[in-house]
Amino acid sequence: MAWAALALFVLALAGFGAALEGYSHWRHAPALLGASGDARALAFNLLAFVVPGLLLAVAMFALRGGRDTAAWPLRVGLALWLLSALAFAGQGLFALDASSVVAEANRHHAAAWSLWWVAFAPGALLLASGVGRVPALRALRWPLALAALLVPVAALLLPGLVPVGAAQRLAFVLWFASLAATATFAARAPQP
Repeated sequence: MAWAALALFVLALAGFGAALEGYSHWRHAPALLGASGDARALAFNLLAFVVPGLLLAVAMFALRGGRDTAAWPLRVGLALWLLSALAFAGQGLFALDASSVVAEANRHHAAAWSLWWVAFAPGALLLASGVGRVPALRALRWPLALAALLVPVAALLLPGLVPVGAAQRLAFVLWFASLAATATFAARAPQP
């Protein structure tokens, strides 16, 4: 389910980006494709944000289920990742308003975007600290710790060095890959 969410996100970006004249994946933020005023905005927001976010939320909820006896870092980390996935979906529910930078819709979208990475980073750190107790998940320890650092760096600091489109895409792909890899490993691991 998590890998399907990533594929859907990438396909939506590629398809809707190709359909919007002048759109540059390198320069423009992904959310611009779903800005209000475009006839395809609703479809893009559903396919790029809402459905992938809900698929990941279901995957994180499924991982969290049955782990009531797991160490608290794993339980809390998965709960934070569930929140991150819901916030990702929220970015599609609160579409950007391209007509005004100070529009209320933009504030809601920015809040969902902020919650997306703010919930992810500590969740990844907690999971990195907790997977050491599960032999089948130990290989995730350092990749999760690295993702906890790289997603916020790509989302917040990298746009000062490279165009925002490239920076946000890197942050999103790292986020998707972290959740998908964790879900894949955890599905094969015995319950802690």
